[in-house]
Amino acid sequence: MHFHVITLFPEVCKAYTDASVLGRAQKKEKGKGAKQKGKQIEVSYYNPRDFSKNRHQKVDDRPYGGGPGMVMQADPVLAAWEKAVGRKKGTSIKTLIMSPRGKAFTSAMAKKLAKRYDHLVLISGRYEGIDSRVKKILKAEEVSTGDYVLTGGELPALAIIDTVSRQIPGVLGTFESLEDARVSSGEMYTRPETITHKKKKYTVPKVFLSGDHKEIEKRRGV
Repeated sequence: MHFHVITLFPEVCKAYTDASVLGRAQKKEKGKGAKQKGKQIEVSYYNPRDFSKNRHQKVDDRPYGGGPGMVMQADPVLAAWEKAVGRKKGTSIKTLIMSPRGKAFTSAMAKKLAKRYDHLVLISGRYEGIDSRVKKILKAEEVSTGDYVLTGGELPALAIIDTVSRQIPGVLGTFESLEDARVSSGEMYTRPETITHKKKKYTVPKVFLSGDHKEIEKRRGV
């Protein structure tokens, strides 16, 4: 999977995607059973300012019809998209626009994206949003990662990259991938068996020390 992020702040996103699991996945080759050779995931960034025809690299303007704030112009975003995937004919491409008004992003959607597409373009807007013609021209889908409004689409884009990457074979180890089945319970413990906080002792419940996996899974609600 190749993620293409269109954002005014690529350095903010790159710090996250270059770290930990995602960072390792960008360096690790796909397994033998993969359809195509290459890294497990790739992440590329495109700043609309680099495609602005304005000498000051301006990418926003006042909204037609009035209203507060500014709107991101269509041309720089479209040019960034063309740079990202415009020449990738014959490959499966999906374009998502980060928007609080969009369809709710879920794990089921992440699995579908990981299975169906080779390239995922994530457009992260700022200001009051993006010129609506971008969505129409690119046949993009608006998605939301939660019922809240952020100052930009970078955090939702990172959440989508993280969630989709987990569904790609080899990105997570066998043990880690089991986390998907444990979301019904957050009850987890590790060493030491007893800790003391403000003179009060907290001990791991006996069922987790019993070795009875059936009862442990029952306790966790799996």
